[in-house]
Amino acid sequence: MQLIKNATIVNEGRTFNGSVLIDGDRIKSVFEENQPIQIDGSYTVVDATGMLLLPGLIDDQVHFREPGLTHKGDIYSESRAAVAGGVTSFFEMPNTKPQATTVDLLEDKYSIAAEKSMANYSFLMGVTNDNIEELKKLNPRNIPGVKMFMGSSTGNMLVDNEAALNRIFAEIPLLIVTHCEDEMTIKNNIQHYKALLGEDIPVKYHPLIRSAEACYKSSSYAVELATKYNSRLHVFHLSTEKEMSLFSNNKPLKEKRITSEVCVHYLWFSDADYARYGNRIKWNPAIKAESDRLALIAAVNNDLIDVIATDHAPHLLSEKEGSCLQAASGGPLVQHSLVAMLQLVKQGVFTLEKLVDKMCHASADLFRIEDRGYIRQGYYADLVLVDLNRSWTVSPDNILYKCGWSPFEGTAFDASVLKTWVNGNLVFNEGEFDESFRGKRLLFND
Repeated sequence: MQLIKNATIVNEGRTFNGSVLIDGDRIKSVFEENQPIQIDGSYTVVDATGMLLLPGLIDDQVHFREPGLTHKGDIYSESRAAVAGGVTSFFEMPNTKPQATTVDLLEDKYSIAAEKSMANYSFLMGVTNDNIEELKKLNPRNIPGVKMFMGSSTGNMLVDNEAALNRIFAEIPLLIVTHCEDEMTIKNNIQHYKALLGEDIPVKYHPLIRSAEACYKSSSYAVELATKYNSRLHVFHLSTEKEMSLFSNNKPLKEKRITSEVCVHYLWFSDADYARYGNRIKWNPAIKAESDRLALIAAVNNDLIDVIATDHAPHLLSEKEGSCLQAASGGPLVQHSLVAMLQLVKQGVFTLEKLVDKMCHASADLFRIEDRGYIRQGYYADLVLVDLNRSWTVSPDNILYKCGWSPFEGTAFDASVLKTWVNGNLVFNEGEFDESFRGKRLLFND
């Protein structure tokens, strides 16, 4: 057994001093400061005085690039970076090579993760215009949902057939997760800016090409379909103020049929940052105006937005070169998501309790993950210990992503992740890894 003693625990809307006893892969007891600690049997002690103890983060949107794109990331390298950042569970996306659009191809990814992942894992199956019968084979106990691109992005898995869209929303009982950008709006914008600027369009035009209108038109259509068929819909990586009108905070999360996510980069960067960072902050959807960033922050705080994730999407720097239309979209984030959010907490943008709710509890509740996302007796011991006062600067020698770079390179963070437990195992310990450890496949409640 392990006792994490005298920590400042942030959990379920409260911050309090206490201790956590781990027995095997589960939390055996949570002791508050004024409670006597009673333990039968031998145990080791971690003195967490002055440190924050949080539930392990659950990142509901990552691209770890395996199989087929492992020159820029793989399940081992990126899950290793994840646990160093306090992320103990992840959902990986289907736009790999081959694309995970059949049950057999999806299970191939689970087999790879069982051998290589240092964090707990699950995978979303990809939706196409013609694989609805394959989607119906899925067991909701074993998979969090299906991923549909209602707008093309890396890997181009665009679903644009109206009849297929209606069937998917009408017939698939699983959670439908969407990337929403209207393809025709984007194509028209590309033609407009090509006529204006030629082929070599600077990246500052990216949010004008993949515009707020493109996002809203697609997200509103997804919400319309979900409302029509009473489907469960989760809209990924919201990036605009306008889209906030599509979502509601008038029900508890567990009762919502339509939910939403924002990513760390939309809360941190705005279009004013393209001049400094260029293609390093080129994502789909695009990072947009400061007014959008502020509206997204407000929506997190008032619960219009339910989850904060990363859309971790590594590319080699050589793939990020070129004009707006040539450079790859996406960037690596899982190692730095927690410390970046803690920096925003320090600035007064969010509270610690809100951070934990949106990065730990909400994903567990929304996706109905079994026994994770909280510091609770009987739950898996997925935990992260943080020193809020151990500052450091992101540099090439401490970046763990296989692609070797970060949009946060040169950024000084005040907080450091000290230790990460996955299923009760101390997998990351002040820069050292238990390389023998492998995570578990996540399971889901009906």
